[in-house]
Amino acid sequence: MNVIDVQNLSKIYHDGEVEFTALSDVTVSFARGELTALMGPSGSGKSTFMNIIGCLDKPTGGSYFFNGQDTSRLKRDDLAVMRNEKIGFVFQAYNLLPRTTAFENVELPLIYFGVPHSKRRGRVMEALEAVGLADREKSMPNQLSGGQQQRVAIARAIVNYAPVILADEPTGNLDTKASEEIMGIFVRLNQERGVTILLVTHEPDIAAYSKRQIRFLDGKLVSDTKKND
Repeated sequence: MNVIDVQNLSKIYHDGEVEFTALSDVTVSFARGELTALMGPSGSGKSTFMNIIGCLDKPTGGSYFFNGQDTSRLKRDDLAVMRNEKIGFVFQAYNLLPRTTAFENVELPLIYFGVPHSKRRGRVMEALEAVGLADREKSMPNQLSGGQQQRVAIARAIVNYAPVILADEPTGNLDTKASEEIMGIFVRLNQERGVTILLVTHEPDIAAYSKRQIRFLDGKLVSDTKKND
């Protein structure tokens, strides 16, 4: 079964009498364990698509099924649980809380989800170890490099064992070496844990890590290509 199915998805924004179509009739599915790059120029619809997949926004038309469940039928609290338990988010700007340690940043989703204190430390350290930062648990964000901060963000995304990660330009603020390290982590999570990853990028060398590339243009999905093994 596909983890994500969208059919005839559309999103229209209104600003007074002005109407803007951000997505138009998008139909696509993602199987479990896929690593897919979403590409296209600014304003092409890829970020709007990711916001809908992440249950941060609702489509104007069409349907979105997550693990076979129609998301349009879910209440606000149910969507919040899905975002916390099923979907991990990684952003270009890291979005770490500046006055909390790496450990505490990664721990936040567990607190929101009500995981008992006795179980949280093991889960957090497991996530930090997965991204190679088990020795920096007490470091504040300003004591970490950009690449290390993004690793903390990835640890936060996987600490609840989310089966899907949505990464929006995760290497956009990083140099080449740090970008390669971050993509290595994504590839390892995909191959070893079977995590489904959707990755927005403008960079062909980053997209090359994926086995599937989808391109958006003017709100439409215009190409969907897969590499041969």
